[in-house]
Amino acid sequence: MRSLADRIEAYIKQMLEVSEQGFVELQRSEIAQIFACVPSQINYVLSTRFSPEQGYLVESRRGGGGYLRIIKLDVDSKEWLSDLIAMVDNSFVSQQAGEGLVDRLLEEEFLTDREALLVKAIISREALPVPLPQRDLVRAHLLKAVLVTLMRDEFQ
Repeated sequence: MRSLADRIEAYIKQMLEVSEQGFVELQRSEIAQIFACVPSQINYVLSTRFSPEQGYLVESRRGGGGYLRIIKLDVDSKEWLSDLIAMVDNSFVSQQAGEGLVDRLLEEEFLTDREALLVKAIISREALPVPLPQRDLVRAHLLKAVLVTLMRDEFQ
């Protein structure tokens, strides 16, 4: 059985799939009502599964007519990979954020299923027996190496 967060993520991604504009506008309270949860659960899903590293932009407007606009960023391969490299360069990447990035690389067919599993294994906390925050820095360097390799012309 999938978790609540998985079901909310799948619902939003399905809405994005059928959207002709490349984005959807939703209200937290409506989604919370559909899934019988609190709006903070929606915030959790958005912050952990719809980040720029994963290829999404979330805009939020609060207030009576407030909404969430979730935009699936276009992937122009070299430009997108270059942006990702800049994002992870000299930064700290959590395991969750790293796995989200790998999932998006898989979704966009930059990686095969097997390659994605291998990269996830390499960036896992079990494979990086280093204390935080150094572990997140090492993970960022490993992901940068993967991204730089994907930018090479023979892989385009």
